[in-house]
Amino acid sequence: MDAWYSDHHRAHQGQSELFGGKLVTSFETPQRAGRVLDAFLEAGLGLVYAPTDAGLAPILAVHDADYVDFLRGAWDAWHHLGRVHPALPMVWHAGRGLPTERPRHIEGQLGYYAMDAGCAIVAGTWPAAYWSAQCAVAAARAAADATAHGAAATFAICRPPGHHATARAMGGYCYLNNAAIAAEQLRSLGQPRVAVLDIDYHHGNGTQAIFWARDDVFFTSLHADPHDDYPYFSGHADERGEGDGYGATLNLPLPAGTQAPVYLAALDEALDAVDVSGSTATVVSLGVDTFELDPISRFKLREADYLEIGRRLGRRLPRPVVFVFEGGYATDEVGRNAVAVLQGFEAAG
Repeated sequence: MDAWYSDHHRAHQGQSELFGGKLVTSFETPQRAGRVLDAFLEAGLGLVYAPTDAGLAPILAVHDADYVDFLRGAWDAWHHLGRVHPALPMVWHAGRGLPTERPRHIEGQLGYYAMDAGCAIVAGTWPAAYWSAQCAVAAARAAADATAHGAAATFAICRPPGHHATARAMGGYCYLNNAAIAAEQLRSLGQPRVAVLDIDYHHGNGTQAIFWARDDVFFTSLHADPHDDYPYFSGHADERGEGDGYGATLNLPLPAGTQAPVYLAALDEALDAVDVSGSTATVVSLGVDTFELDPISRFKLREADYLEIGRRLGRRLPRPVVFVFEGGYATDEVGRNAVAVLQGFEAAG
């Protein structure tokens, strides 16, 4: 299994975020991806490549053009006002019946294109998000090219993460939806139906929204109950999609304190659904913030559990498989936990 990684992510650091009503140091730091890269190399799973530049086309296949234009120019517009601190929204466009016209002022645009205050923009945010997406594109293309024997798997070490970003909004540390971009790449390369399996602690609301009305991408997620945890407004079990996409969404919310036996049973249910979906390829949103020591999450998985998660994925998922790194904020353990999933997957395959 080879991996794709870009150093551009290091230029993006939000510095602060709102957490529990306080302004705190951001949990989403450059060290996260660095620890995953180090663990991958130490495990000797494969080679690590820098992605080639596939341009904007794979991004625009998933995201609205005006949103992408906003991301590309947001820091310059903010900095033009003489501001050197990170740009954060202070007012949000939310609720039905409100005007839909895009504001001219950058402060209005920040709220227009954001779902929360978790996505600070600094000078390096767009390059980091752009090259994070390029890692997902490169990993998807490599997996698709190597499937003659039906066993191809790749890993995109993406930072910033992506699964909360919708087609037109940032949120939850996410600017571009790397998993959705990878899934769309697999579809464009001839896979008739793709499954996205999200195992991050938080519901992949952005990915769900992007494929909500489509029947060619099956989305399933096991995550914290949205009654009690972020993103709060999606991820309930009765959300099944709409129109052509009805039945192509499966959510498995789990309570705080969930340990391995309950989690693995839910994972088996998700894998059963992937089997039934008839998918021919898979994207895994690989978040390991389900870990018992994660500072912003409330599941109780242990390091040894990630190897078993990987084994089950390796035995069940249709190939090609693209792993896309998402959350995991216990910095000391995040690399070992993410790579344990990959090791279990490879051992089972």
